[in-house]
Amino acid sequence: MPARAKKVIVVMPAYNAEKTLERTLEDIPRGWVDEIILVDDRSRDGTVGLARRLGLHVFVHDKNKGYGANQKTCYREALKRGGDIMVMVHPDHQYDPTVIPQLISPLLEEGCDAVFGSRMLGGRPLEGGMPKWKYLGNIFLTALENATFYMYLTEYHSGLRAYSRRYLETVRFDLNSDDFVFDSEIIAQGVIHKMRIKEIPIATRYFEEASKIGFLRSLVYGLSILKTLVKFKLHKKGIVRSDQFS
Repeated sequence: MPARAKKVIVVMPAYNAEKTLERTLEDIPRGWVDEIILVDDRSRDGTVGLARRLGLHVFVHDKNKGYGANQKTCYREALKRGGDIMVMVHPDHQYDPTVIPQLISPLLEEGCDAVFGSRMLGGRPLEGGMPKWKYLGNIFLTALENATFYMYLTEYHSGLRAYSRRYLETVRFDLNSDDFVFDSEIIAQGVIHKMRIKEIPIATRYFEEASKIGFLRSLVYGLSILKTLVKFKLHKKGIVRSDQFS
């Protein structure tokens, strides 16, 4: 591992992750990470107690607020603790955290402002267990987002990401949704502010304990992304200005 001056903090937005948390932590290359923060979104299992026993910095929401709200707390707390690079790792073990060195290396070299893991770039997501309807929806939405943002990414919906302090301090992520569309909104904000985004290939991993959203929830998610794209375009053209993208 190369010497580094930047502080790397892993943030884990958690909800009912007791069964998978230890497996996820075992795969994190600790020599590349300075701290791990877990934010619990009012789990109904023993996630909080286990995280504390494992020595993580734990923050607990007083009520279930949603995936986007969880990320907001993750990034606020990581910035307060002096993080220079924030890596989001889902504690459900769906994404492989062993790729953290590849994920953060471009940020350590200051070659970009964010790095996303891409299941599409990684190849064979269907063989990894991704449902076909989700695969096709991912391709469709990604094509629309590329056309809207005038940018090419192979995937906009991965949950394995790394952001620089500059990225998170520039965009107004607190104004984003508390739901899953947060992930697309924070990219739209980055595009507005000309943030440089790179991708690395990652494998897909689906299994019983991994968190997932069903078809109807995914449909709502897709419609929320379309709404975000329209809002972005109207702001960009100066037709309807939005504080979210300012």
